[in-house]
Amino acid sequence: MASLQCKTMALAIALALLLQVCFFTKVQSYSTLSSAEKVTQLPGQPQVSFQQFAGYVTVDQKKQRALFYYFVEAEVDPASKPLVLWLNGGPGCSSLGVGAFSENGPFRPSGNVLVRNEYSWNREANVLYLESPIGVGFSYSTDSSTYEGVNDKITARDNMVFLQKWFLKFPQYRNRSLYITGESYAGHYIPQLAEIMLQFNKKGNLFNLKGIAQVTETVDVCVEDETVNYLNRRDVQKALHARLVGVNRWLVCSNVLDYELLDLEIPIIPVVGRIIKAGIPVLVYSGDQDSVIPLTGSRTLVHRLAEELRLRTSTPYRVWFSGMQVGGWTQVYGNILSFATVRGASHEAPFSQPERSLVLFKAFLEGRPLPESF
Repeated sequence: MASLQCKTMALAIALALLLQVCFFTKVQSYSTLSSAEKVTQLPGQPQVSFQQFAGYVTVDQKKQRALFYYFVEAEVDPASKPLVLWLNGGPGCSSLGVGAFSENGPFRPSGNVLVRNEYSWNREANVLYLESPIGVGFSYSTDSSTYEGVNDKITARDNMVFLQKWFLKFPQYRNRSLYITGESYAGHYIPQLAEIMLQFNKKGNLFNLKGIAQVTETVDVCVEDETVNYLNRRDVQKALHARLVGVNRWLVCSNVLDYELLDLEIPIIPVVGRIIKAGIPVLVYSGDQDSVIPLTGSRTLVHRLAEELRLRTSTPYRVWFSGMQVGGWTQVYGNILSFATVRGASHEAPFSQPERSLVLFKAFLEGRPLPESF
């Protein structure tokens, strides 16, 4: 009997050791995937303590369709911070050039160098910028015919496949709280991606989606020339592990993508409503000097959605503060649907009002009301 127990124990120990070896081998292989795409230092970049990564995720092996990403870990204690996916709109404009290098990323080009953005969103989160759909920025396909007839459904599917495969590169973020944020036509991308993720989760929880925040849909405005010049430098592209395929220059907005314009007419509010019904918090924000999407229109859409969902006002329309100044106005419905304005902000709120946008972003991640006093 004692001999049988010893053999059983020895077998269990051997099995445990084998599983441990397999686990660490798997982790090491994943680590190799991400380490190969680590950005050691961008040209002209100041010294920082956080890590950066950039590279490609192939979403269609047959047609070699690959999406480009730029990922910056949180400045402090990234292991405790959520993961935030940022998408710009257009359709066809770059999250790298607009979002990362002009709005809420850690750096902004200034001449031949980069300067720190004091109000970078990676102060509060690990931020993943995705150039989507295919044909935008450094994202590409070796089959140019795939740039034709791209639509919201294709974009949502590709973005989900991207995330699935990106988590293989960065398994430590697999169960991290995930927020999807963005602006402009990303008001189409974000809720449709969120909905397909929730549908996928019914087969098994893969996405730990905690909320979405967006400016409502329309087209993006242009980005600074300094960003365009910087991202077209060969040394910068090499540092980012990026390449140009089928185009001669990196552009803010794609000139090869033929997007289905009829999708621009599809109301996206019903999709947002289904996301709220699934229990996912939604924030719609707007610059009060946004000439592209007037805040009155955005507020009206949110109010109508709240009525349709029978959500009562949980926070009446009131002012909120950023530092010693008024940051904007806000209203909350049912503690799950929020509307907020950013005072003095244009269409690209994090660019025109970075400090106030960061206050808004932080409150959203923490699930707390915007400051009622200074």
